[in-house]
Amino acid sequence: MERTLVLIKPDGVERKLIGEIISFYERKSLEITALKMLKPDRERAERHYEEHKGRPYFEGLISYIIGGRIVALVVEGDNAIEVVRKINGDKDPLVSELSSIRGMYCNNKTRNLVHASDSAENAEREISIWFDEN
Repeated sequence: MERTLVLIKPDGVERKLIGEIISFYERKSLEITALKMLKPDRERAERHYEEHKGRPYFEGLISYIIGGRIVALVVEGDNAIEVVRKINGDKDPLVSELSSIRGMYCNNKTRNLVHASDSAENAEREISIWFDEN
């Protein structure tokens, strides 16, 4: 079993796509083991995106993620990281498969609805940012 972090970003929450997005993961037999809605503060957002610090798009990324409520999920299952990233689709909605979340609902590279961890190491680091041990 593998676990990963998913964030439904502010545009996904604003567009009332929370249930629809979660259903993509559940239909692939992945299990949601933790879930919460929150409005992130700047400190947490900067810790989450620390590898992007110093890049020209960093401030825009932080402003976007703290600009509204998000839903944080821990998703578990066989090959969860790879499966979730495939379900989410490419960050560029013009390249993303039409059956993916981004392919179906997204038309902007920045406001791209969802985040998912890209490795087991990053999944554990990101989960610890958004969820405590309990």
